[in-house]
Amino acid sequence: MTCRAVGRYGSMDGVRENGTCRFGAIPYAEPPLGPLRFRPPVPRQWQGRVDATRPMPVAPQWPSRLNEAVGGFEAEQSEDCLKLTIWTPAPDSRRRPVLIWLHGGAWQSGGAAIARYAGARLAARGDLVVVAPNYRLSALGWLYVPGQTSNVGLLDQEAAIRWVRDNIGAFGGDPTNITLMGQSAGAASIACLLAREPPSGRVILQSPWIEEKAFLSVERAAAIGEAFLRVAQAPDLDAARRLSLETLLEAQRTVIQAWKCPHTGMAPSVFGPVADGAVLPADLPAGLRHAASRADVLIGYTLNELAAFPDIEINETSQRWGDDAFGAPARRWAARAKSAGRKAWLYRFDYAPGPRFGACHCIELPFVFDTHGHFSDAPMMKGAQANDLERLTRRLQESWIDFVHGRPPWQEQWPGMVLFC
Repeated sequence: MTCRAVGRYGSMDGVRENGTCRFGAIPYAEPPLGPLRFRPPVPRQWQGRVDATRPMPVAPQWPSRLNEAVGGFEAEQSEDCLKLTIWTPAPDSRRRPVLIWLHGGAWQSGGAAIARYAGARLAARGDLVVVAPNYRLSALGWLYVPGQTSNVGLLDQEAAIRWVRDNIGAFGGDPTNITLMGQSAGAASIACLLAREPPSGRVILQSPWIEEKAFLSVERAAAIGEAFLRVAQAPDLDAARRLSLETLLEAQRTVIQAWKCPHTGMAPSVFGPVADGAVLPADLPAGLRHAASRADVLIGYTLNELAAFPDIEINETSQRWGDDAFGAPARRWAARAKSAGRKAWLYRFDYAPGPRFGACHCIELPFVFDTHGHFSDAPMMKGAQANDLERLTRRLQESWIDFVHGRPPWQEQWPGMVLFC
């Protein structure tokens, strides 16, 4: 069954599913191909009718290093990925709260609207509009070359948010009531966006890696960029724009293998946000400290974050590393937000289906989206009991929905979560 939205550019045909209308693969920027590769996003201007019934491709990528815990996924990959998907109870004139989801994946992998992140049930339960934009990943989105615009993946996210603000009224959403939600790299990206011009006054940050060493210095980023162009046999970015996607992905993989650091130190991703002094502040730690004062926040982490990463078991050392990387920075962010007069809620997700992965990085995602069926093969979910899934999903979604609607997300403790404030 189809549904239709009529906006400033024309009409979009979507499909009804799980009590909502889904509008998929809506372009918010021009395809970043040829001369637009490695450049900031160019807003997409289109007129007429768009078939938004199709699934959305993901940005080109290699498999995630967390597949051992989370499991893999199948999706079409394309450089023409600057698109977004919208789930809405109805494309009517109502002004519902809007929730924009930025996926994780260490800025190297993942996708906005893959089945495990489908926003249909969250939108239906909360009477809100859920939007999931893609952004460019790895070298295509985060390559640094001195003298060129960097952090174009972050600029993609900003362009998608701007598109939502300009167009979401046609889908039953309120452009003045937007919450940003991200997990891992998506949450860290939101922190970076707040260090620029605040795109929203309300954010949900799930397991954000926002300590200083999560981000790249210009010195390290420049050396990585130079190595990437050398491996790709491209003398400059213009030459790289003419190369095949396959050549670029192979060069990317080679450089990542050569430059990756031991997981024990939670080193930055080889390609990721760069403190370039232009798109992001040169003193990014100071910028992020100020960013915490710019939005009300629901922020948290999981009990056994690092258990999802390759070759890491749950023990005293990994627990300490995990708290240094995820727990302590989240607590500091919440404290800074509160001291600045913002509303802040801090949680720790403790539900552990089995002993191998415990309550690892990403474990809360099936509960946030109520997409357990698409996580059924995920090793981290082995041992989960149906009654636990139902109970925790209901409580967690209700809390997230309350926050999006501007209400306190919880009043009391409940099993599976430790609620600090």
